[in-house]
Amino acid sequence: MNVFHIPISISTPHTYISTAPFLPSKSLLSTVFSTYFIKGIQMQSGKLLSWPEPPLEWIRHEGCVYSISYSPNGCYIASGSDDKTIRIWDAETGDVVGKPLEGHTDSVWSVAYSPDGQHIISGSGDETIRIWNAETGSAVGKPLEGHTGVVYSVAYSPDGQYIISGSSDKTIRIWNAETGSAVGKPLEGHTGVVYSVAYSPDGQHIISGSGDKTIQIWNVETGSAVGKPLEGHTGGVCSVAYSPDGQYIISGSGDETIRIWNTETGSAFGKPLEGHTDWVRSVAYSPDGQHIVSGSDDKTIRIWNAKTGSAVGKPLEGLTGWVYSVTYSPDGQYIISGSGDKTIRIWNAETGSAVGKPLEGHTGSVYSVAYSPDGQHIISGSGDKTIRIWNAETGSAVGKPLEGHTRWVSSVAYSPDRQHISGSSDKTIRIWNAETGSTVGKPLEGHTGVVYSVAYSPDGQHVISGSSDKTIRIWNAETGSAVGKPLEGHTRWVRSVAYSPDGQHIVSGSSDKTIRIWNAETGSAVGKPLEGHTDWVRSVAYSPDGQHIVSGSDDKTIRIWNAETGSAVGKPLEGHTGLVCSVAYSPDGQHIISGSYDKIIRIWNAETGSAVDKPLEGHTRPVASVAYSPDVQHIISGCSRRAIHLWDSFPQIPSRFTSYIEAERPDQEGWVRDPGGSLLYWVPHDFRTGLHSPAFLTIPLTSPVRSVSLHFDQFAFGKSWTQISNTAEP
Repeated sequence: MNVFHIPISISTPHTYISTAPFLPSKSLLSTVFSTYFIKGIQMQSGKLLSWPEPPLEWIRHEGCVYSISYSPNGCYIASGSDDKTIRIWDAETGDVVGKPLEGHTDSVWSVAYSPDGQHIISGSGDETIRIWNAETGSAVGKPLEGHTGVVYSVAYSPDGQYIISGSSDKTIRIWNAETGSAVGKPLEGHTGVVYSVAYSPDGQHIISGSGDKTIQIWNVETGSAVGKPLEGHTGGVCSVAYSPDGQYIISGSGDETIRIWNTETGSAFGKPLEGHTDWVRSVAYSPDGQHIVSGSDDKTIRIWNAKTGSAVGKPLEGLTGWVYSVTYSPDGQYIISGSGDKTIRIWNAETGSAVGKPLEGHTGSVYSVAYSPDGQHIISGSGDKTIRIWNAETGSAVGKPLEGHTRWVSSVAYSPDRQHISGSSDKTIRIWNAETGSTVGKPLEGHTGVVYSVAYSPDGQHVISGSSDKTIRIWNAETGSAVGKPLEGHTRWVRSVAYSPDGQHIVSGSSDKTIRIWNAETGSAVGKPLEGHTDWVRSVAYSPDGQHIVSGSDDKTIRIWNAETGSAVGKPLEGHTGLVCSVAYSPDGQHIISGSYDKIIRIWNAETGSAVDKPLEGHTRPVASVAYSPDVQHIISGCSRRAIHLWDSFPQIPSRFTSYIEAERPDQEGWVRDPGGSLLYWVPHDFRTGLHSPAFLTIPLTSPVRSVSLHFDQFAFGKSWTQISNTAEP
């Protein structure tokens, strides 16, 4: 009963009032309570089936875990250990993926994923760096040799073309990630061991932290030091990291403190962050830059407010060894730690509690969702390598998962005749029969990189795909053969593709920050690239009349473009506080929806660019995909927490939420009180996020990020609370 200790310890009536509604439906207590307590608060949606699992803890390494790294999509975790191996883990289940990566002859001190997730690098006490294929676990090429001491830290450049390493030989080296050859001479200047290195977000600078108690900034192009060393620590600098916007640097030190530095001036920002009682081994920023996490030899992890430097909540405790490595998941919801007690642990970044195993449905992040043309079904593609079909009305799964892809499914789409396609990081496109779930023909092969986006032509005769190999391909939907040559022009990954409503043009959005329009028949580029975004373009879509294009970007904005002239229409649509993952027009062309890393969905007036109503809130992780139902009445959204939500496309607070009881939100301890401060009812922590969410259905129905709806028609409170029992006097 740990979940309900607050109401039970504070108020006897709330042992019944606030416990009964939230008990898992399959628990013994729920069976008893439902028999004897027929009145009170009723939960219409959001009830758990069973009690949550115990904290997630993995003990498979035979030695201390020195380093951990999330894959860019958040599906996998790599760990490096004193046992000389690297291991890959499923971030959702905790299961080991494949065999250990073996080859180093000494401790593995540092591991990192490449930006595209296809490779892992490792630095070792054997003085070498190794590159590994993340999918097969096999070594790529020969070890990178040149250091004359332990390699304590390795990192990829943001574009994945280079690798940097820091060593006990007091130098930093830059390597060509493709050839493994050294680039230029070693970066020299430190007078002590180089414990940590990192690239700036724009890839123009490198920072290094050293046992000589200093941090140094380096120019990547020239290899020369930028300014004087950053001084202030009184112990060796064990870890350094850039803020996501590149304006600040954090450092963790043997002096038991964390410091924040201004990258432009090199001056310290505020006072040192104090609280740890031993060496600070690892520091990292949250993806939104608002928080800092630190791991220490005092066996605790601490979270800090990056702006104020104050501690957030209590330390995360439970480890029995030094904390060598900490990092945030790509969506900022979780923290993972690697420790001297040989464990890797995953923590809830908001509550600080250890996270249990998932419930049912997809077992990986949901990257793409789409409605069937008739609006009766929904398909979803996931990091668990499967596609699922759902009944749009009931939320129940239809048939078994569609299996065949060998890596995460990044994009799904329906054909006009209700077949559907999927694109995957296994570099293939697959066509499926929507009725039987069987594959139609062989996989469409030709891309040499991850397939991020797929779409059908309006007449259903062709399929287009966009890939990390920087190309767009057109396929014959019936035969599966390639039509013409790849469409080339983008200089980085193609993240999104779409057909114009008349099928004559194709639009593509890329990590090169541009949108391109192509002639669908000839494959030639139409006009110049559409420029204006200042970061990756993740999503593009045509308006139903084909006159406009909408784009969503990592620069946190949505832009509308004239499809004929390529010129921007009006100012950027601003409001999101995180990168924009997905955009779509409503079928009538009057509205635009956008899903973002800030966990919310926004609706915009397509003509004026102004926001319509309040944002749709309820997701607890980034919103990866959004789409309208064909009748414009609903919106679906998929997130990286394995959940698909359905929303009313014209959100309003339901009329039943008019009384004080129904409108009031829980306080920090979970209590809802009347105007006089008296206790009305208590809400467990895991139910507060989704309470009164505008989402009316969450798929799967057992998702831990479900919407929670409470019904108060028979709510007996105050002096009448005893009426909740069917044995009470009338």
